[in-house]
Amino acid sequence: MTTVETRGPALAGSAPALSRVIGILQRYALPIAILLAVTLFGSLRPDAFLTWRNATAVLTLAAPMLVAALGLTVVLAMGEIDLSLGSAIGLGGALAVCAMSFFGTPWPVAIVLGLAAGAAAGLLTGAMVVGLGANSLIITLGMASVLTGVEFLMTDQRTIYTGIAQGYIALGQSEVLGLNLQVWIAGLIAICVHALLWHTEWGRGMYAAGENPEAAILAGLPVSALRIAGFMIAGLGAAIAGILLTAQTASAFSNAGQAFLLPAYAAAFLGSTASSDGRFTAFGTVLAVFFIGIVQTGLTMVQLSTGAISLVQGALLIGAVLLSRLGRKERR
Repeated sequence: MTTVETRGPALAGSAPALSRVIGILQRYALPIAILLAVTLFGSLRPDAFLTWRNATAVLTLAAPMLVAALGLTVVLAMGEIDLSLGSAIGLGGALAVCAMSFFGTPWPVAIVLGLAAGAAAGLLTGAMVVGLGANSLIITLGMASVLTGVEFLMTDQRTIYTGIAQGYIALGQSEVLGLNLQVWIAGLIAICVHALLWHTEWGRGMYAAGENPEAAILAGLPVSALRIAGFMIAGLGAAIAGILLTAQTASAFSNAGQAFLLPAYAAAFLGSTASSDGRFTAFGTVLAVFFIGIVQTGLTMVQLSTGAISLVQGALLIGAVLLSRLGRKERR
């Protein structure tokens, strides 16, 4: 009896301590991971990794993924899934390039067409999910196939690199104040998404719809409109990412956007661990994209294979999801 009595308070006292440790790990794990990654790769390749040139390269390469991940963050904040992200990236960029290359469309108009295609895809997805009450996982999986098919029909699965206007290419290759223009565009979009989610009634409504849709409806929130808007924002973000990607490479090649799907999800889930309440936030996504870019660049510099890099990306996604669920469990 004596043993049981002494262990009870000890175990009870250890529970709050464990909860605090988990909370600290959840909240500061991402900044710590960034610091450790920079330290590790900086020590392995100090001559190449710890340079301004490499830092700007990391930011430039990460810009399209950041834009795509920010759109995905909005959908995840509502408790939905969007697996058509990669296909929407490919379609938005390919449509803009094909409009210029095949029809001589002025590049600003081509950009509008690409953005409109992404927003329309999101609108259609949201309408089906809301109107039909269908599971977003299944609907977006089907939409991914549809959008990829449209892209393949446009490009005939060929790389398009002729007839692209210099003004369009400048979006991906020009610099402003020492940084690629894409970095500034991605930064501006991050600020806009943060403002939407944290400083507008629509953003708060999106969080409410994701946490408890029934309660949000009873509170009078336009949940259906919010969900459709969220999918449209994701589609628009994907199209912007596709346009930035094709401007960066001055070409459009088939299925280019699929490579962004897994890193975008990894960034969004990993970023949610940086929030004290485990929410999907623009700030967390920015940190996570930066971390993933550092890891990808570092692994490439130490000459690891593509397979090893994919393995690390998958491990990051799994770890991010587990940390996110652990944090939510602790809050409950």
